[in-house]
Amino acid sequence: MVADVPFLPVLLILFLSTFVRSTFGFGDALVAMPLLALILPIKMATPVVALIAPTIAICLLIKEWRHIDLKSTMRLIISTLAGIPIGILYLKQINENVVNLVLALVLIVFSLYSLAKPGLHRLRDDKWAFLFGFVGGILGGAYNTNGPPVILYGVLRGWKPESFRATLQSYFLPTGGAIMIGQGLAGLWTKTVLTTYLYSLPLVFLAIVLGLKISRKIPAEKFNKYVYVILLALGIILLIKVIVA
Repeated sequence: MVADVPFLPVLLILFLSTFVRSTFGFGDALVAMPLLALILPIKMATPVVALIAPTIAICLLIKEWRHIDLKSTMRLIISTLAGIPIGILYLKQINENVVNLVLALVLIVFSLYSLAKPGLHRLRDDKWAFLFGFVGGILGGAYNTNGPPVILYGVLRGWKPESFRATLQSYFLPTGGAIMIGQGLAGLWTKTVLTTYLYSLPLVFLAIVLGLKISRKIPAEKFNKYVYVILLALGIILLIKVIVA
């Protein structure tokens, strides 16, 4: 083990973030990054979380691949790939704080409205996947925030919990895998990063098992409420990021 890394708190944070991801299908970075940034350099925290994310996705897909909405997944991935170059092209021209502010307000308003009046708005088919995926690609290419639009799409489609988790993993696996490989090629896979990742695996696998067990016991209507709460938290974190920037 690497002496200068506080392994116990790091492993506990990764356990918690993995548990959230395996229970709801997303939220690992939302939990892990703010907490890890308190005790690790960001250049270490980011690749560790990026390595664990595809690991979680693969494990969840092994258990729940039958519940994937394949048509939506393909449309989301294709449109995201189309949007990424545009996001990269306009990276220097778009104000990050403005983008984060708009995204934060959308998430906060949508979550609060959905908690107050659940189930009023639903997308009846997957033709909107291209729009949400394209927006996600632009945000991903510019600011590495492709997740929120795709999560919003899943909520608006009204997927059952198992479909919600499985379809998100089928989307996040290739996109997260590309990010992970890119960071490796950029030299971020240091000995410390890889050691931390390897030592986290037993707790990561335990968290996945526990998360899947808990998720099956959550009624669909409560599952949606919990998702709205997580989206609300994501919006608040983005808003705080804008305020303190």
